[in-house]
Amino acid sequence: MELRKIFDTIPERFDRWRPRYSQELFDHLIREAGIGVDSEVLELGPGTGQATDSVLATGCDYLAIELGPHLAAKMQEKYGACPNFHIINDDFITHDFGDQKFDMIYSAATIQWIPEEVAYSKTFELLKPGGMLAMMLTSGEYRSSNEALYQKIQQVYDQYYKPEIPYRQRFDYTNGPAYGYVDLEKHEFFGERRLTADEYVAYCGTHSDHLTIAEPGRTAFFEGLRRTVCENGDLVVFKDTYVLYTLRKPE
Repeated sequence: MELRKIFDTIPERFDRWRPRYSQELFDHLIREAGIGVDSEVLELGPGTGQATDSVLATGCDYLAIELGPHLAAKMQEKYGACPNFHIINDDFITHDFGDQKFDMIYSAATIQWIPEEVAYSKTFELLKPGGMLAMMLTSGEYRSSNEALYQKIQQVYDQYYKPEIPYRQRFDYTNGPAYGYVDLEKHEFFGERRLTADEYVAYCGTHSDHLTIAEPGRTAFFEGLRRTVCENGDLVVFKDTYVLYTLRKPE
């Protein structure tokens, strides 16, 4: 199975434990993109809505395209009652959007699963002149909060982390200008997550590569993480950085 399809096997866990993004980020994005009731917006791979609420709440004509049928069903369950919500269960790489054009296309830790040339070229074609491509991701760091715990967790990884499909991210978030985009900007926003051992293990269980560790190693890996955190204060503090890249299609 492709790594990008593994998330669809855990829709409920994904919805509960994947991190959300800061409201400050969305306030900035919506303001800069000029999104409102007259806007047409496309979200790439929304998962279960980790970056959906604030954009949908603008009243824009919101469309999502989600590869996973179970994730798409969860999105429909959560947002289907909203009159401006629409979703397509298909692969962005191959989907034919016809004559549709958008004022903003955005991705929350999804666009990196699409080959770079396809991602930039296809979004460029789908945007209206002056439209915005927005790409966000979360960088979670817990080493500075507890160096000793961090080192002990790394020992668990060294012993048990042997995924059958390693995660290798090759997407360049700064390469849009090579495909015709202009006005590249990067903004950072900040937050914090405090997770108990059980919560930390549940969160780690939403990482696609972690789910490809073969048994019995996978169970030993997660049990090792839980035991290590329990024995060292039962708390992992993530210092999160929410990174936002924006680009525009020239007028």
